[in-house]
Amino acid sequence: MTSFAERVSAAAEAVRSLFPETPLQENAYLSRKFGAKVLLKREDLTPVRSYKIRGAFNFFRKALAAGNSAELFVCASAGNHAQGFAYVCRHFGKRGVVFMPVTTPQQKIDKTRLFGGEFVEIRLVGDFFDDCYRAAYEFTETSGAHMVPPFDHKDIIEGQATVAFEIAAQMPGGRMPDLVALPIGGGGLAAGVTHYFEGLRAETRFLFCEPAGAPSLKESLAEGRRVKLPKVDNFVDGAAVAEIGREPFRHLKEYPADTVRLVPENRLCATMIEMLNVEGVVLEPAGALAIDALKDFSRKDLRGRTVVAVVSGGNFDFERLPDVKERALRFEGLKKYFIIRFPQRPGALRDFLEMLGPDDDIARFEYLKKSARNFGSVLIGIETKDRRNFELLKANFDAEGVQYQDITDNETLAGFII
Repeated sequence: MTSFAERVSAAAEAVRSLFPETPLQENAYLSRKFGAKVLLKREDLTPVRSYKIRGAFNFFRKALAAGNSAELFVCASAGNHAQGFAYVCRHFGKRGVVFMPVTTPQQKIDKTRLFGGEFVEIRLVGDFFDDCYRAAYEFTETSGAHMVPPFDHKDIIEGQATVAFEIAAQMPGGRMPDLVALPIGGGGLAAGVTHYFEGLRAETRFLFCEPAGAPSLKESLAEGRRVKLPKVDNFVDGAAVAEIGREPFRHLKEYPADTVRLVPENRLCATMIEMLNVEGVVLEPAGALAIDALKDFSRKDLRGRTVVAVVSGGNFDFERLPDVKERALRFEGLKKYFIIRFPQRPGALRDFLEMLGPDDDIARFEYLKKSARNFGSVLIGIETKDRRNFELLKANFDAEGVQYQDITDNETLAGFII
């Protein structure tokens, strides 16, 4: 029986028929920032701009080699697995049906259609990944189609492990990395990469990076069993999974819960904007997880170490850019929202404007109650160039007796009003 490493090597050789190995690039900007040698594994540079094509191709390859005669293949995906699946359907000339959440960014839907062409049909079902995953399984059972899971299968894990195969071959001087940062959704990538490196007997440590709003692996490791989250924040759509896969968890269950870092969604947005503005690298939210999680380390922790961050995807819908910029500004303390009790008298607005500093800009001004006779509640959004300017502004409010409430970090109220 062949070993896992041998099967991964065969998968890596086979996938070369689709695309060359993705680059492992040292990023000078991140290396300076974190005081380490930071290498990015650029999975955003595959033909479908994510690593998911690897698992889908390996699954199809092995299914067809085993004599699978299914006329129809099915997958459920928030986007990246769908694109890989569609690309592979066309490559092998097989018909496929893709189930995607209704909330999937339009850019990912359009690219899936482009990659699959006439071989793929798309069905939008449910608001979350788990809804469409269930619908896909039900369709598979009634149609006789063959399901291609996004992460919970040994052949998918084996395909994703080709990322580790390439990293090991690309490391300068053949020295293995001290730390590999891996994004976590369903866990297929992390399971494959860790399993492969364990076979090399490398002393590499792993950092698992989950969105704060979908901590399925961290909760499962803490409980010692798979835990299904009652709800998830769907912002990081490529990693918003309520339950880690059964097969991936089998590979990951021995890791301590503190090897998982939960990445705040707004901080993640700041990283996306930073990489776009500074490096010109377009990342989707899930693709930025591994880079962002490095912020949790001090320079002392990383000094002199070689760190590989797997950039899992670059399928970003630019229609989401205003929301990403908004979240980034709020995280960095450069934009705040206030509800102010505003007097209804001539000159009140002028008096208020005089409290603002030279770098403060009103980004939003809206009366919340228009029928007030003496006072009215006003929603005001203010942007500035330095977060410390808000300390001066609040001091001015207090000195002038302005009645205000900062709702920037009140997720319930801000989400409803803003």
